[in-house]
Amino acid sequence: MLKLGSKGEMVKRLQRFLNVTVDGHFGIETENAVKEYQTKMNITVDGIVGRQTWAVMELATTDESEKHFVTENGLSIIPFYMDHGEYVNEITKKRYLFLHHTMGWNNPYNQIKQWENDERGAIGTEFVIGGKSIQGDSKYDGLVLQAFPEGYYAWHLGKIGNREVHTDSVGIELCNFGQLVNGRTWAGQKVLPEEIYHIDFRGYDMYHKYSEEQLYSLRKLILYIADRDNIDVCSGLIDKINEFGVQKAFSWQREAYYGTVEGMWTHANTRTDKLDCFPQDNFIDMLMTI
Repeated sequence: MLKLGSKGEMVKRLQRFLNVTVDGHFGIETENAVKEYQTKMNITVDGIVGRQTWAVMELATTDESEKHFVTENGLSIIPFYMDHGEYVNEITKKRYLFLHHTMGWNNPYNQIKQWENDERGAIGTEFVIGGKSIQGDSKYDGLVLQAFPEGYYAWHLGKIGNREVHTDSVGIELCNFGQLVNGRTWAGQKVLPEEIYHIDFRGYDMYHKYSEEQLYSLRKLILYIADRDNIDVCSGLIDKINEFGVQKAFSWQREAYYGTVEGMWTHANTRTDKLDCFPQDNFIDMLMTI
């Protein structure tokens, strides 16, 4: 949903459709143009571009590949927004970026639908990146979805020492099952040997492997968010890797928990009971080239 105050690539696409100033900011000019269009098409006139208006404009399509936008660094992102109320209707200045994994299957659409259909309220991250399944299925590998519009937020860190770390952060979920026991997921599914990564980390010695395509998309997405929201992504986790080494850098960090250091962190940096993300070698290599 787009409305007065929204901003970003989808606003630009809307503005091109309406033939108004293309600046990525949903202001009065854009709102008036939306109302004029809604009046012309005999649909609810509220100046808000929700599912009905998108559908009439034929910008919303069942072919998801036609809805994507491409960032300046060449990353394709598909908006797949949750319903209004499944994220917080408030735009905040972003100061943090947090990396997560889903503890679930490889399909990013299903992850967003799960957040939308549960009863926990505004829970989720702005971005979800598909991966390989535990059985080697690569249908969604590296696919990037956006769960709600730029600037808004949802709760994604659980109990933390500073509320603003929630409100002022962007979250990215990697579709990944996380820690494994005897080659099986937390739900008991057997994982193909080639999808297992062996590492001693936080009490486990096996994890569901992050794929090369996931990490390729993740790198581009991190750089896109860094530029979009003016976040110093080398501050935080990467600084800790340089200072303490990988294992300690991926553990709980007071600066992440209380939000005293802005930049990029993982969920594991804020909670002793969280294991996302884990320090896979090529994940670390990717981070250190940012």
